[in-house]
Amino acid sequence: MKILSVLVTILATIGTQAADRPNIVFIVADDMGYADISSFGGTDVKTPHIDSLATQGIRFENIYAMGPECTPSRVSFLTGRYPQRVGGMECAIGTGNVGRYDDAIRLCENSDLGLPAADAVLAPSLKAAGYHNAVFGKWHLGYEPKFSPLEQGFDQFVGFLGGNVDYFRHRELSDIEVYLADRTPITREGYTTDLIAEDLTGFLQERAKEPDTPFFLYLPHAAPHFPFQAPGDDDGGLPTEEEWMAGTRETYVEMMHRLDWSVGVLLEQLEKQGLAENTVVVFTSDHGAMKPGSNAPWRDYKGTLFEGGIRVPLIVRWPGTIKPGTTSSQVGSLMDLTSSFLNLAGATTEGDLDGHDLLSHALSGKPDFPRELHWRAKRGDRTWWAARNDQWKYVKRTEAGQTDEWFFDLSNDSVENTNLLDSPLTKESSAALEQTKQLNIDWEIEVQPRR
Repeated sequence: MKILSVLVTILATIGTQAADRPNIVFIVADDMGYADISSFGGTDVKTPHIDSLATQGIRFENIYAMGPECTPSRVSFLTGRYPQRVGGMECAIGTGNVGRYDDAIRLCENSDLGLPAADAVLAPSLKAAGYHNAVFGKWHLGYEPKFSPLEQGFDQFVGFLGGNVDYFRHRELSDIEVYLADRTPITREGYTTDLIAEDLTGFLQERAKEPDTPFFLYLPHAAPHFPFQAPGDDDGGLPTEEEWMAGTRETYVEMMHRLDWSVGVLLEQLEKQGLAENTVVVFTSDHGAMKPGSNAPWRDYKGTLFEGGIRVPLIVRWPGTIKPGTTSSQVGSLMDLTSSFLNLAGATTEGDLDGHDLLSHALSGKPDFPRELHWRAKRGDRTWWAARNDQWKYVKRTEAGQTDEWFFDLSNDSVENTNLLDSPLTKESSAALEQTKQLNIDWEIEVQPRR
């Protein structure tokens, strides 16, 4: 862990005064694969607006989500800490406010399944530093009113509480009213991606009237998460339960094209409102895709701790500060963004954070450094563990009384084709395996939840 301190080096270097602290826009695609944007290898999808962020900014090529599902990943970057520290948040909250493993079930029975306000770090710290915070889109961090974004440092919220909603009726397959403006259930017509674009447009127009107040705009999109519905697919009713998760690659690509269009709306509005030069725009996905998404070249899909489940693209544009068209191979995680954003804002928070300031490192020009990262993901009686120790990665899965293990040397096998445990280990790999497993055991003890 790293103790968060106020970063003054970067801001002083570029001559930034407190009144000119950058605005921050954080765009998170939902269940989007690593290769579902053309700037990261997509061949059948055209994402010119997202790609323009990469052309004008920096591409981070070795970034991990801290969970292979929505809820734990979002916990990590809103707290700057491993999601295991919170308790009950290692699996996506089920539709209708359902816990999906023992701790989550227990918390749900006590009306306590969600991210407690006391654990939130990013938005409250930004707010304390004078930022105006808004979130438009998917929350997925608790249905109970006490888990509302408004309890966690956000000044505005328009979006849905659950993990997936129909793109036209904005309902999930439960009776809970999940589409809210602040705390009030609302009814709107329109495709979800379009409504987020509408909301961000109004927000930027209002923020331009208060140029002395910086803002944090969090845009957790629904797309391209199921139900797989393209903009022209409205048939007048909710999909059946069987249809909810069924989709084609063609539909998925159309959803991605609309997501890219919405990024274009954002960039156009930033320019139109005179906000572009002092706004950091960040784009990523919350974890890897399920089919029909593409995680190429990485192994497997959402829900696993192979690379395909947790590797994500990350792009950052900051005009006048980040050299256009640059790349970073530094191994990092989405929880690193918490420190990055807080340091950009000159904000502080109490306690230790688990992430590093990834953006500051990239701008410093310093050599990349080894990373130690850990994961645990639970659902039902299945548990995944993974640990990355520099070039080495250990993966373990238990389910129905069976245990499977894998060990990879990512420096020679980044796509995890060769399980080193299938052959006799070398002296080096044997020592690395024992060290990595022990690090993971030590980590699991250290991140015991507080509830």
